[in-house]
Amino acid sequence: MRKDIVGSLVAIVLLTVGFGLVYPLAMTGVAQVTFNRQANGSRVERDGKVVGSHLIGQDFRKPVLENGKPKVDEDGNPVLEADPNWFQSRPSQSDYSANVTFFNNLGPNQNDLADLLKANLDAYLALERPHTPGLTAAGVPVDAVTTSASGVDPHISPANARIQANRIAAVRGAPLDRILTLVRQSTDERAIGVLGEPGVNVLELNLAVDKEFPVR
Repeated sequence: MRKDIVGSLVAIVLLTVGFGLVYPLAMTGVAQVTFNRQANGSRVERDGKVVGSHLIGQDFRKPVLENGKPKVDEDGNPVLEADPNWFQSRPSQSDYSANVTFFNNLGPNQNDLADLLKANLDAYLALERPHTPGLTAAGVPVDAVTTSASGVDPHISPANARIQANRIAAVRGAPLDRILTLVRQSTDERAIGVLGEPGVNVLELNLAVDKEFPVR
């Protein structure tokens, strides 16, 4: 009995130290040396200040003003609308909170999902159609009206970005060709050439656009 107890205690101590201390420290050290940027959150800096992460989507909406004051909903939360000066991220069920990432969990037969998609579609068309005449629901990319699984997807599709580029060029008084070039430069291609789909990083694109064509 005593031998078994001692052996068990030794095993507990060794496994705790090995897998609870040595292994995590070793992996942290390797990550800091070989993948320093990724291990520290793939942070994006501007003028020496951290403005976001390459991996986490952000909200580029603005408060709706009513009588000069921010409008709030029934729960006291500010009502937001897309800021036309910026490329917009795809819709987020979690309001782009990286602390509580989740998706809408609605099924294809639920009326709530149909209402949500219609609301997103109507808002997208209202924002983009003045600058992309003839844009119809059929021409709106899926990612423009649907949420991602995490709610903080940092990318939009190239098709979505090209539509939004018309608005950005008009609002900022910039050449459309140059905005489209920045879209291409901010596009992450498929991993190892075959995995996933190309995506445009919205934060990095907005920073690139604002650097060349600041909001007037």
